[in-house]
Parts: sequence; C-alpha cells; structure tokens
Amino acid sequence: MNNKKKAILVVSFGTSYENALKNSIEATENAIKEAFPAYEVRRAFTSNMIIRKLKNRDNYYVDTVHEALNKLHEEGYEEVYVQPLHIIFGEEYDKIKDAVSSIKELNYFKVLELSTPLLYKNEDYINAFEALRKDIAGYGVEEGIVLMAHGTAHQANACYFQLQTVAQNRGSGNVHIATVEGYPTIEEIIPLLKSKNYKKLNLIPFMLVCGDHATNDMASEEEDSWKTILEGQGFEVNCVLKGIGESKNFQQLYVNLLRNAIDSK
Repeated sequence: MNNKKKAILVVSFGTSYENALKNSIEATENAIKEAFPAYEVRRAFTSNMIIRKLKNRDNYYVDTVHEALNKLHEEGYEEVYVQPLHIIFGEEYDKIKDAVSSIKELNYFKVLELSTPLLYKNEDYINAFEALRKDIAGYGVEEGIVLMAHGTAHQANACYFQLQTVAQNRGSGNVHIATVEGYPTIEEIIPLLKSKNYKKLNLIPFMLVCGDHATNDMASEEEDSWKTILEGQGFEVNCVLKGIGESKNFQQLYVNLLRNAIDSK
C-alpha cells in the first residue's frame, strides 16, 4: 500500500466573479477530485491582482503557486502534481514554471511535476477542437462561430492559429478565433466574416471562465464591445456566456492532461 501523502495543485489565472469561480474553476477542480480520489486537491491563482481583490473585497484568500507549494511541503506531502487550467503556454504559464522550478531546487518533494496547459502538444489541439465541436453541435452550419480568446504579446499567441487550422481541416470552416489582447482583433476578422455571408454569429468565450472579458468586452452594450461592433456591421449576434471550464468535455481534457503527467512518473 502506498502511504505517501500525494497532492494535486490546480492553478488558474483566477476570477473575481463568484459565479465564474464556482461554475468553471471549482467545477473543473471537482472533476479532478473525482478522477483522483487518492490525492488532496488544492487551488492557486497566478493573478496577484485577483488575489488582492478577493482578499480586500471578500476577505477570501487564494494562494499563489509558491505559497501553495510551501504549505504542501510544511504539511508533509511528498508527491505533488501541478495542473494549470490555462489555455496556452504564455506569460501566466511561465510564472507557474518559474515557481515550480524554484521549489524544485529546494528538494521539498520526492516528486514535483508540472503538467501542461490545454494547448501544448499537437494532439492537444485536436482534442480541444473535438471538445469544442461537441459543445457547438447545436448551431447551424450556416451560422458563424466566433471564439473570443484572450490573446497575448507572447509568442504563444500562435496557438490560436494552430487551433484555427485544426478546425478548418476538420470541416469546421465556420469557426473563427479573434483575441482581446493579441492578434487578430475582432475588427481584423470582420472582412472574413462578411465574405462568408453568415445569417448569424455566435460569440463564445474561449477562456476558462466567463468573467470580465466575456461579460464586458464581448457581450455588453458598450460601443466597443464585440456584440456592438458586429451588430454595427449588420450581423445578427448571439452571445454565449459560458467559460470552457463549465464544459464537461473540456473538464475531461484537463483530467486527461493530469493523468498523463501522473502516469509518466
């Protein structure tokens, strides 16, 4: 019998939206708990801004990766796996890597392994697209699907283009990706959307949670929201206010990534 104390640290950017925390982050954590009952499952955020906001507003404290790993060490855990809920290997994933590397140097654990974000290996893009395909199965092929990705100046912004290519190659040419803070922006894909003559556009967050970006940048009535911009171009627009963390299909992908990390040891 293996009596080693084992833990999983589930890391996300975080959110200050209570419903998003419960419906996406906690729901994914629960899927992981269910899949790995022998492990203690803990939470950490990479956003210091979100951590501060929750502490000041709600008196609710979430650990950073470094803090969470230190606590697990102090509590006698010997085997720890870190599963990011991030989508790409961008700046936030780099933060997790740096924290894990610094703790590894201290030899706190017999095993300390960092798993990968949603989009990392080539097979991940296929798996993510197939999960997405199940989630959007109810929309007509004559309707456009516009995924709102976060986007970044980091080179990992290219992940979205690989996913876009997988969608096209697998027969879903009506799936398009635009970003809030990277390339392409929503304005930059409008000529392509117009060329497709869609009857309707469905705007869907390709983000873990339905938080500020989805609620305000995508779906609000503000003049610079995606909804307002696209309606101004003559499109009928439907906004889907759900993060991928609410999808059982995507929850299972994170479980699978974690299982691969554990099985590789």
